[in-house]
Amino acid sequence: MQTAPLIIPRPVPPQRIRPPKKNIPQTKIQRDHVQKAVRQYVAETQFVPPVPMEDLKVHADTLIARLKLDPIYRDYIGVLLNNEVWRETLASIPYERRLLLLPKCLRVESKCPAPFDEFGLLCKQCGLCTIQDLQSEAERLGYAVLVAEGSAIVMSLIQTGKIDAIVGVSCLSVLERAFPYMEAAAVPGIAIPLLQDDCIDTTVDVDWVWDVIHLTSDDKTRRLDLTALRNDVDAWFSPDSLTSIMGPAEGETEVIAREWLGRAGKRWRPFLAVSAYQALREETTAPLPEDLKKIAVAVECFHKASLIHDDIEDNDALRYGEKTLHEEHGTAIALNVGDLLIGEGYRLIGACSASAAQKVEMLMVASEGQRQLCQGQGAELCWTRNPGPLKSAEVLDIFRRKTAPAFEVALRLGAVYANNHEPFRDAIGKYSEALGIAYQIRDDLNDLGAAGETNDIEGIRPSLLLAIASERAKGEAAAQLESWWKRQPLTGVNAARIEALYRELKADDRASTLLETYQEEAIRALRDVENANLKGLLRRVIGKIFNEAEVQGWCSEFEDKNLARLNLSLPILAAKA
Repeated sequence: MQTAPLIIPRPVPPQRIRPPKKNIPQTKIQRDHVQKAVRQYVAETQFVPPVPMEDLKVHADTLIARLKLDPIYRDYIGVLLNNEVWRETLASIPYERRLLLLPKCLRVESKCPAPFDEFGLLCKQCGLCTIQDLQSEAERLGYAVLVAEGSAIVMSLIQTGKIDAIVGVSCLSVLERAFPYMEAAAVPGIAIPLLQDDCIDTTVDVDWVWDVIHLTSDDKTRRLDLTALRNDVDAWFSPDSLTSIMGPAEGETEVIAREWLGRAGKRWRPFLAVSAYQALREETTAPLPEDLKKIAVAVECFHKASLIHDDIEDNDALRYGEKTLHEEHGTAIALNVGDLLIGEGYRLIGACSASAAQKVEMLMVASEGQRQLCQGQGAELCWTRNPGPLKSAEVLDIFRRKTAPAFEVALRLGAVYANNHEPFRDAIGKYSEALGIAYQIRDDLNDLGAAGETNDIEGIRPSLLLAIASERAKGEAAAQLESWWKRQPLTGVNAARIEALYRELKADDRASTLLETYQEEAIRALRDVENANLKGLLRRVIGKIFNEAEVQGWCSEFEDKNLARLNLSLPILAAKA
């Protein structure tokens, strides 16, 4: 199989698991819920910073009662409250007047080649941990960056009087120790807690850090509620809304098409189209235009048509936990409905009130995306005529051609409708490619085993997990996997055995690492985007889509041994600040 060039993933650290503790919400979804409540509370209360720690604790208790949370979350909510109080102040401070403070425990200690000096870790840019990306991006923006122990450094730098704002990554004990000094100096500070226990090989929510270090008043969308925006988009697919947007259904075929269009789904693609428009339009606070709904529904028409055709081609019986369209109505009707939805997508684009030039551009974008999608699906279908083992790079190439185009079409349509497309063409393309690959990897992981929605093991489709396992297997395991690829399983080889091999060969761990890599690749695609709204909003979209990361505990602090050495460095720190 011929493959196009792929993004080469950089090495990322292995997952470092620690037993979870109970003093913070365990999933990103839960954390986002608490964060939203904190923002609403701060808006209602209208704090004036700095807020003393004792007052923060009182307000945290109020929020705990309001949200009916366990009181053990008080310190965590206190951190969020303080962050939100300082958020707008930090946004107004130039990057070059900010300090990013990272803890050395983010490194992979057993492999890290970086030495220490009086300032802390001297990163060697080896790519083994997140320090490299965070430090490089922050310094590119203009930050001063230190990779060192938390509280002693903060104390010393605050005493110099030359720091206007601090973004700090640390554990709760360090944050609590540093807080009185920042409060007394009225230094704006936003803190991002570490995710794991111990003071070695820890991790952090990179999405959160990235959002904060890029926070700027130039981004007019930074306070946009993405959950509310997505809910608005989802509401456009109710029967009444579809009738309003598309006109009354004419005949049974259109009734079936509308019913399928309104069925369950994540609606990420229309959400992306609306997000791109929202980021690039001139007036970000104005109501969304009615015609934008046509663009969003057109994007979903293309997507739902592709699902109908995919289900027929893959002989799938279920979609969204219900019968697929061809199982419910027969193959002929399903094919016709899919074709109708493609036509509806183009009709809606043509019916919007954009300029003639914009319509031409949008139609070209949609048609090119359709061609790429069919080429990717065609590569998979041609493989099924003579199935055999695929390399992981070949599977990723299928993902790139089959999944990424739909994300790119959505973003480009929104950008073209905002009449601000050309300057960001390359960045949107690279972002969409990485995002699409990451999304498909996540689907592969979610579909793992009999409990998966489409059960790729039973379907024997080109799977990243199967490719990784095959590349790692030897002897009997290699023969068993090869027989599964060829749809000629050896005796005793079934879906349960294949899934067991995934676990034994750690194919799922490797796929998770690649998922993280491509998410980071999408982030890097935005690096040179000069539009703060687009960069900020698309960066937050990644966190919105991939919002299932678990928090596994706080880092315990072992920094006292470094305190004396760091205090001796105060004159040098002052000069550097």
